[in-house]
Amino acid sequence: MIARLAEARIRDLLARFPAVAVLGPRQVGKTTLALRLAGATDATFAYLDLELPSHRAKLSDPELYFKTQEDRLVILDEIQRVPGLFEILRGVIDERRRKGRRNGHFLLLGSASIELLKQSSETLAGRIAYSELTPLLVEEAAAKKRTDRDRLWLRGGFPDCFLARDDAASVEWREEFIGTYLERDIPLLGPKIPAETLRRFWTMLAHEQGTLLNAAAVAGAIGVSGQTVGRYLDLMVDLLLVRRLQPWAKNAGKRLVRSPKIYVRDSGLVHALLGLRDLDAVLGHPVTGGSWEGFVIENLLAAAPAGTQAWFYRTAVGAEIDLVLEIPPKGRWAIEIKRSSAPVLAKGFYFGCDDIKATRRIVVHAGEDSYGLGDGVEAVSLPAALATLRECSE
Repeated sequence: MIARLAEARIRDLLARFPAVAVLGPRQVGKTTLALRLAGATDATFAYLDLELPSHRAKLSDPELYFKTQEDRLVILDEIQRVPGLFEILRGVIDERRRKGRRNGHFLLLGSASIELLKQSSETLAGRIAYSELTPLLVEEAAAKKRTDRDRLWLRGGFPDCFLARDDAASVEWREEFIGTYLERDIPLLGPKIPAETLRRFWTMLAHEQGTLLNAAAVAGAIGVSGQTVGRYLDLMVDLLLVRRLQPWAKNAGKRLVRSPKIYVRDSGLVHALLGLRDLDAVLGHPVTGGSWEGFVIENLLAAAPAGTQAWFYRTAVGAEIDLVLEIPPKGRWAIEIKRSSAPVLAKGFYFGCDDIKATRRIVVHAGEDSYGLGDGVEAVSLPAALATLRECSE
């Protein structure tokens, strides 16, 4: 079983909050992690999968059910399926607090973020904390060598997919995953979107990995309106399958790009959507740079300290930085991402660093070594960059 870095944080949150919500896409390992956390405690626990009618039936009278589980940690999986529970959980938590039990009552697992956060923040304010479980990260997959990182990059980080017996089995898993999301999971959440239309949209995003969103162009390509593209994008972001990276907008004296950059968050899904079945196919495709950039960004953001804010920077005259991190109190980091192990920087990066007054300038590359590039720029491997960010949290 692969150890997950989020485990320590979730364990800490359970010790400090009555309820903890773990958010992440389906098949990312939320249930496995939750059961392992619960099994490692001295107390017994109860587990309900709210997609199963037999489990939902136990909550026909939720207050009574929770009363019978008063001394247990209750794990509620796919909590977004029964949004009415949040109001009841508030009363249950408050009653238990009055009896002297402060924390560790409920572990909530969810596959959709925006609505879940809205519902729970309104009803469980001060009683709930959140943690995201991403697909496997470089550190979790023990991908210290470039070949190991390339395997993780190719297959993506969904555990069953990464651990598949070979690349063909991994591709098959991802194709089934995509089909299940489109044909079953998304309709269960409510939106009535033709599966083929949403597949074309998702594939368009993969083709444009790491580029500025051009909603009009996407709309024209799939035959819908620009507003519909916005709704589709909101849905995919909500499902934690797509990242919308906003542009830096703090420099009023510059003509800044205003459109967000879009990334399919798991690199393995990018490759599956584009029909790229092995590493040679990926390396020979125009998406290589964008796919690697998205892979690195997901790992960097997962390693960044709590409270870190992230943007990209681009001006109309060519200044550009792939990722800007505001890390309190460490300052403002400008990060460029290169698939090459011998990166060469364009002048636009240096201009951008000056514009935003970067306190640290880093190039993350695909090689193994770390070295200086002059002008205060550090070239570092991905593992080294992750270690540096982890140190900021200590």
